[in-house]
Amino acid sequence: MNGGGPELHIGVDIGGTKTDAVIIDSHGELLHQLRLTTGYGPDAVLQTAVDAVTRVAELAGIAVSQAASIGLGVPGRVDALAGRVAHAVNLGVDGLELGSELSTRLGRPVRIENDVNAAALGAFHLLEAEGWPDANEHSMGYLNLGTGLAAGIVVAGQLWRGARGTAGEIGHIPVDPAGPLCPCGQRGCLELMASGSAIALAWPTAHPQPAQHLFEAADAGDSSAIDVRDRLLESVASAVRVLILTFDVDLVVIGGGIATLGSELLEGVKAVLAQRALESPFLASLELAQRVRLVPAGFPSAAVGAAFAGASGVENGTVFLRSESPLLSRPVGAAGSADG
Repeated sequence: MNGGGPELHIGVDIGGTKTDAVIIDSHGELLHQLRLTTGYGPDAVLQTAVDAVTRVAELAGIAVSQAASIGLGVPGRVDALAGRVAHAVNLGVDGLELGSELSTRLGRPVRIENDVNAAALGAFHLLEAEGWPDANEHSMGYLNLGTGLAAGIVVAGQLWRGARGTAGEIGHIPVDPAGPLCPCGQRGCLELMASGSAIALAWPTAHPQPAQHLFEAADAGDSSAIDVRDRLLESVASAVRVLILTFDVDLVVIGGGIATLGSELLEGVKAVLAQRALESPFLASLELAQRVRLVPAGFPSAAVGAAFAGASGVENGTVFLRSESPLLSRPVGAAGSADG
């Protein structure tokens, strides 16, 4: 597809406010990336996706038609086979035939995937790049802490979707039957305790990064902030337990906006898991605190995972990561990228 050169795979992550696009080669090396502002509504989302694909291809010096594959991650309920997106509320999209519409506009097949599932694939392949031995014999749960809470499950390099595509929707497991009403119609869902929306309700602030403000206030000794932070850490630890107790994954990798808190979040969650292990020989035997980590800051996991998802639909096409793959060497905004 590329004039005899290496195969290039395009991946796009459509977020509520920003869109990331990347190009990786057949070794998983991240060659180019850019960031654009996401439009609102079906037409604007379609145009954002077209612009992202076109512009990242230009960075690589190729026509869109020369890309070996194109994959796109998008929030909402996604029928990956049909390429249909429903209930992407933050994008103003419901019932959009995104895959076929983009394929028509770009003149190339486009594979659509749920954004959390795409991020799970990206995180899994990062583990391969970092030398995770026999990665395709292992499993991973990707815990996305964003506005909401959801997970993606990867087993032996493949997404585990479940019978009806809802595997990983742990945010809607009720943990407090007498708790507040969740938009899903249940009460006391885990998402109401461990997510960006949960922080917004429990810690109202005009700060542009509420989670960071919460942790700073807690570090400064604010008793209310300490209570909210501790409940958040307890709830995230509960989400980790749910993933391991239900799927028994080798690792849980935490990503999403709240994960940008970095080591303070990770160490706080590990401390909760370690304390629970002291109280329960059963939990101690599972070594939960040793089975959780963060997606590295700046790694565009959903866009990279979308590229892998697109490549997986190419007949006889295989994309893999090599241990020296510089996936972490170019955060968004670095040389070779174009911020929108």
